Amino acid sequence: MTATAPRFGTALARLLLVAAALLGAVFATASPASAHAAVTATNPKDGAVVASAPKDVDLTFSEQVAMDNKSIRVLDPNGKRADTGELLNLCSGSIVKYGVSLRDGLPKGTYTVAWQAVSADSHPVAGAFTFSIGAPSKTSVSLSAPDVGGGLVGALYDTMRYAAYAGFILFTGGGAFVLACWQRGASVRPVQRLVVGGWLTMTAATIALLLLRTPYTGSGELADAFDLDGLKAVLQTKSGAALSSRLLLLSAAALFISVLFGAYAKREDEEKKDLTYGLAIGGFVVAAGIAATWALAEHASTGIQTALAMPVAVVHLLSVATWLGGLATLLVALHLTPAVERAAVRRFSRIAFWSVAVLAATGVYQAWRQVGSWSALTGTGYGQILLVKAGLIAVLLSAAYISRRWTGQLSEHAAPEAEAASIVEQRTAEPEPELIEEPEPEPVSVPDDAKGPADRKRAQQLARQQAAMTIAREKRIRDADPQRSGLRRSVLTEAGVAVAVLAAATILSSTEPGRTQEAAAAAQSNTQVAVPDRPISLRIPFDTGGKNGKGTVRLTLDPGRTGANEMHVWTDDAAAKPLDAPEVKVAFTLTAKAIGPLPIAPERITRGHWSASGVQLPMPGDWQVSVTVRTSDIDQVTVDKNIKIG
Repeated sequence: MTATAPRFGTALARLLLVAAALLGAVFATASPASAHAAVTATNPKDGAVVASAPKDVDLTFSEQVAMDNKSIRVLDPNGKRADTGELLNLCSGSIVKYGVSLRDGLPKGTYTVAWQAVSADSHPVAGAFTFSIGAPSKTSVSLSAPDVGGGLVGALYDTMRYAAYAGFILFTGGGAFVLACWQRGASVRPVQRLVVGGWLTMTAATIALLLLRTPYTGSGELADAFDLDGLKAVLQTKSGAALSSRLLLLSAAALFISVLFGAYAKREDEEKKDLTYGLAIGGFVVAAGIAATWALAEHASTGIQTALAMPVAVVHLLSVATWLGGLATLLVALHLTPAVERAAVRRFSRIAFWSVAVLAATGVYQAWRQVGSWSALTGTGYGQILLVKAGLIAVLLSAAYISRRWTGQLSEHAAPEAEAASIVEQRTAEPEPELIEEPEPEPVSVPDDAKGPADRKRAQQLARQQAAMTIAREKRIRDADPQRSGLRRSVLTEAGVAVAVLAAATILSSTEPGRTQEAAAAAQSNTQVAVPDRPISLRIPFDTGGKNGKGTVRLTLDPGRTGANEMHVWTDDAAAKPLDAPEVKVAFTLTAKAIGPLPIAPERITRGHWSASGVQLPMPGDWQVSVTVRTSDIDQVTVDKNIKIG
């Protein structure tokens, strides 16, 4: 019977590839956030002016962080240390707070607080803010936070994280595919190379991650990767313990792979049952242990419901590995082996279905836990990347549906294995013009007593020709089955989209969760309705239209009432780093009373920070605040926001 292609044939497969490419382009433009634990409060507040020097400076975080005596530094206007250098642990219950004591007799002026820590999900975080004693002053200290986790070290570290995930998926999913679907594949060299390559990739990536932890969370200098003292300190952290445990489990995985492709591959089918059971149990334990090293060191280990989130994360990662790793193995089998049993394809189709079901259930829970609200789903970087990942998975499921249609046709048109093999032999034996004219060369060997270099060269040419003809003949056998060709194309589409899904998942694991982003924004925004004797804070996005013209203006009025106010203005670029704009102007207008605009020209304090004293708001009402930001000689914009005074 002639096979009929599924209704959604090759055209849709190509369409899916185009859709995946478009989604991948959108995904590529999404940059991960640079923080994970967020500062939700500081004392003194950012930009505050205090009458006398406080005894200490403290910071409150959204989740647990690791800090030491070098983590918080307070610098006076001349850049000298104003703190005692001793970290204060002020944590109480669920409140995560750290600080440092200040020296006695500090002079008036603007002080800069620079901090750096490692969040509970293993990622470095840093920041800076200012406060003033008596009155603001000029300062020689740059407000820019250190670029922790960035530069060459950050790029290498992120690359190794991608490689570790990919290696785990290949060797875990490949081993599961062999044991559960295609036991004969244990003796197939391309499958062996795929699984062993995945193990080698993950092992090398784990060693590199362990070495890179010191510069990644500290100096940022690549040479510090070989600092033995730093490595010793890393091993005492949660991330170091997780990575070293992963290496031990990879040693056990090496034993599993050697048995799978050694003793197991050599046994006959009836002798494999007991060994299959033992390898399945042992392999599951090792794979679950390796997956747990991610759960113990990243997002699942912090936040809400950690006791449930960590096992869910393990199950989620195992489902991903079973599905995508098995998919990669099936793709290798379809492209590089003479035949793969139709029963094996059908078994994998069923396993992939249940893997996707588990993946969807655990993914929904993880999304709810990390995002927390609909506004965070669309208004935070984490939520936006999550939406891109969901779109890619939808495309992937569409490709998987086509693969299942082809698998169903394999089942519908399948004959018994012996009959199927004879059908393939008959097809390859049918007279075809190019086959009739092809001579079948005899095996070629080069004798030791060959007459000369020309004879040896001729023999080598014949050997290469024979190898090429053998490969071509095997390819004709593989392509003779239209169901197999269609399945190969659809699986290739799945694999291409799966790479993008894996990349999105890896970026999500290094991005600040939506809950944390919203908590930090709420802590910074306070309220836009002024309460008597309470400061008011505004956040206004802007875009001057020029190069690097996008950013955010933060403006505070203290005490936020009629009469004289202290005003501070900060300009941040699109990456939330201080933007040193050439000019910033502010104006206040009370339209209802035809008052204003009242122009204010704030004085530059430091990079991205301006202030003005005695800002007069003569009466209560709905005031319009207009901020003009100039980013170049010709690029500027004025943005407005209303506040209610009184």
